[in-house]
Amino acid sequence: MSKIDPELKKKLLKETQAPFKGLRRFLWIAFLGSAFLGLFIMILQIAMGTEVQQNNLLIQLGACILFSFLLFIDRNQEN
Repeated sequence: MSKIDPELKKKLLKETQAPFKGLRRFLWIAFLGSAFLGLFIMILQIAMGTEVQQNNLLIQLGACILFSFLLFIDRNQEN
């Protein structure tokens, strides 16, 4: 029969069902951090009285929401 440890086999099967999960999480976190940093800088500019285009602010806010949602979805798919 198989000489593979049952725990290792279970881990390998899980990896085949969701490949690159660690890389995806890293990317979602990196993109989310970038979006939050951009949003934070824009909020500081607004607080200083500098004009900020509304489109750019909405793009940063949308990116924060999107990447938070993707990270949440990716986290909830654990079996």
